[in-house]
This record gives sequence, structure tokens and C-alpha cells, in this order.
Amino acid sequence: MVGTEGVARVRAVGDGHPRGLLTLWGVEMWERFSFYGMRAILVLFLAAPVEDGGLGLAPHIAAAVFGVYGALVNLMALPGGWLADRLWGSHRAVVRGGVVITAGHTVLAVPAGAASTYTGLALVAVGTGLLKPGISTLVGRLYDAEEDRESGAARRDAGFSLFYMGISLGAFAAPLVTGFLGERVDWHAGFGAAAVGMLLGLLICVRGRDRLPGAADGPARAASPAELRTPLLAVGGAMALLAGASAVAVLWGQSPTQAVIQAVTLLTIAVPAAYFAVMFRAPDLEPVDRRRLVAYVWIFLAATVFWMIAEQGGSLISLFARDHVDRTLFGWEFPTSWFQSLGPLYSIVLATAFAALWLRLGARQPSTAAKFALGLLGLGLATLIMAGAGWAAADGGRVTPLWLIVAFFVQIMAEMCLSPTGLSVTTRLAPTRFANQIMSLWFLSVALGSALSAQVVRLSTVWSPGTYFTMLGAAALLCAAALGLARARLRRLMCGVD
Repeated sequence: MVGTEGVARVRAVGDGHPRGLLTLWGVEMWERFSFYGMRAILVLFLAAPVEDGGLGLAPHIAAAVFGVYGALVNLMALPGGWLADRLWGSHRAVVRGGVVITAGHTVLAVPAGAASTYTGLALVAVGTGLLKPGISTLVGRLYDAEEDRESGAARRDAGFSLFYMGISLGAFAAPLVTGFLGERVDWHAGFGAAAVGMLLGLLICVRGRDRLPGAADGPARAASPAELRTPLLAVGGAMALLAGASAVAVLWGQSPTQAVIQAVTLLTIAVPAAYFAVMFRAPDLEPVDRRRLVAYVWIFLAATVFWMIAEQGGSLISLFARDHVDRTLFGWEFPTSWFQSLGPLYSIVLATAFAALWLRLGARQPSTAAKFALGLLGLGLATLIMAGAGWAAADGGRVTPLWLIVAFFVQIMAEMCLSPTGLSVTTRLAPTRFANQIMSLWFLSVALGSALSAQVVRLSTVWSPGTYFTMLGAAALLCAAALGLARARLRRLMCGVD
């Protein structure tokens, strides 16, 4: 039922597209169903009392675990993309990633305590890192054989639009299903529904293999034994850093969970710092490329701040909705996790409108820095709306859900200004020799923002919800003002790219 209407739409709109597009659309829709379905109930399960089937974590610890899980998902895309490109090929990477994700959700569906939960989360993060880079590559490969370059480019763009519709549909439907099962039946029933979703996507991927060109092929250029040594050393170094930082944190008196949170945060800071250091130290880097890298540092930091705040929509805001929002509708209290369907719903409605707006404005549209400033401004306003909800609930009562409905709407509008612009400017600022590394840095900004959110949420233990969201909103507004004031300098640093 989740995908029936969407499949019909793909068949109607996608007439003339390669048959493999429907296969990949189904894979991605069900993978996103599993991902966002589990994500919608994760923090609620972590913070639920043990007698109610949860892990009984303090709210700020549950939100921190949610943050480092998000960081790991984006970090794992780096080795996942390398394995797809140099060892397995895209289709094998997608299938193996789907197997690992299914295993992770299955482990989460078993009520076996904290060890089982963290093992399941780690498996889902690793599997998602394997699957995500490869499946986008497979979509692009469907259109590589187009003869007419202009027509092929247009059809490719249309194909990706249909593909991303699957993402939005899966993300919208998932919380409605897993949220009801998790909160009304059993948490592990919700995780089990996510496992079924990924299993369906995996079966579609395997059965539709013949529709995908080059699915049986290995990587375009397999890594030699010598080339394997470098990534193995990098992974080994990352594992050593995690283990060492965790050990130090435990010796410092922190719990194992808190120690892992600190270690993952440290790793997530170290990886992009190492990326930037390697690029800036390249001896043959042209002066113009060096200036553009300086501009990209600003872009990266602004995106990090944005995701640090925005990612809390699935953690602390979800917990706020559980405790302080009146969810009664016609005498029935709907699940807290249903609020997580608002973002994807708004994305479906607004994505086309924003794309049309930028096209209509043409050369008159705002600069990259101005769009980022607008994104942070919108996020600041959305967070201040949440602050209003926090102050309204300060007397212990419950507030109308309209606070969250409006806040999520403003946040998604802000994301429409910043996220597509960030992806676009990343490809335009990248020096030729570092094109792949800089694209990785964009996803690392999401990882770093998620990791930093795991640290910032600790302030919720000393501030009221109203004060906490007010301070976050003020931080976003300050960053927006800084970008707005620096937009002329950033345009000069971009050396004609903007």
C-alpha cells in the first residue's frame, strides 16, 4: 500500500525512461522507508522507561546517541563509496549494503537490551554507507548510453527527479507505519517493520538486476594490492582513534555510552580536518583553487551549524512533542513520531516550487552566500518558533501541535535554500584533482553537524526548553548575519564561480 500510488505515478510520468529506473526507485523508496521509519522512533525508544520496553536513557543521552548515529551514517559513506568504486562495483555494493541494513534492523527488532540496540544501529550505519553511494551511481548509469546529449541530459534530470520522489514517499510513509507499531504495539514491532521494508527493497534490487546496465560488472578500475593498503591503514587508524578516545573517556569517569559519543565526535572532527589539511598542503594547487578552498571552508562551517541545529528535529524536538504537545485528534492521541512525516511532506510540496523559483529568477537569484544566509535565517526563525512553544509549555501544560507544524514548515523552507545550493556549489568550487574529496566533505558537514548536536544537547539539562531553543535560534541568526556581511568577500574568494 505504501508504494502503489507512487509506482503508478512513476509508470505514467516515467514513460520512455529506462526500465531499470522503476527498479531503483523501488529499492530507494523501501530503503528510505526502513531508514526513516527506524529513525522516527529511535530517540523515543532510547528514552522510554525500561518498564515500557525502552532503554531508559536520560533524554539528553538519548538525543546524543541519535546524533552520533547520524554522524556514523554519513561517515560510512566514505569507505562505502570507495568499496563500490574500487572493489565490488555499484550493484554488488548496493546488494551487500541492503543485506547489512536488513540484518541491522532485524537485530533491532529483537528485544535483547542495549548491546543488541547498539549492534543493530552500527550495522544499519555500515550498510547505509555501502548502499547510498552506489545506488545514485546506478541511476546515472541508466542514462550513460543516451545518444543525443541535450535530450539525454534532460531525461537524466527527469529520471533523478522521479528517483528522489521515491525518497520523499518512503520518508513520508515510514513514520506513519513504524510510529504506530512502535508506540502503540511494541517498539520492536516498529523496528521489525523497518526490517521488512529494507528486505522488500533488497528483493527488488536482486530480481531487477537484468534491468540495470553493467550490474554484473565489477569496478571500472579495481584497486591493486598496493592501493588497498592506504584505505586499510585509514580505517585502522580511525578504529584506533575510536578505541583510544573511548578508553580515555571511560578512565575519566564517563559511562561506556558517553565514552563512545565523545569518541565518535572526535573522529568526526578529525576526518574533515584531515581532508582540508591534505588539500591545502598539495604543492601543485593553483592559487585560484586555493582561494576557492578558503571560500569552501566558510560554506562547510555554515552547513555544519545548520545541520547541528536541524538534526535535532528528530531528537530533542521529538521528545518535546512527546512531553509537551497536545496530540489529541477527535478524541484519539496520535503517535509522537507522526510529526516526523511533516518534513518529507513539505519537501514533496516545496521542492518543485523552489526549483521553479530559482529558474524564474535566473541571473537575479541570490548568491550562494545569500542563499546560505537565508537558510540559516529560516532555521533560526523555525527554532525561535520552537522556543515560543517551549515558553508556552513552561507551566507544565501541553501546547497546540500548530507550533511544530509551522516550525517544521519554516525549517524545510530554510533547507530548500541551503541544501541544494550546497551540493551545487560543492561541485563548482572543487579543484579538478579533488572533485571527489570535496563532494565527500559536503556529506561530512552533515556528519559533523550531527556529532556536534550530540554535544550541544547536554545544555538541555541546564536550560528550559524555551531557553534552549532561544539560544539555538540566536546562534543560527548570528551565523546568518555573519554570512550576509561576508557575502561580497566570499564572492571574491570564489573567483567567478558564483
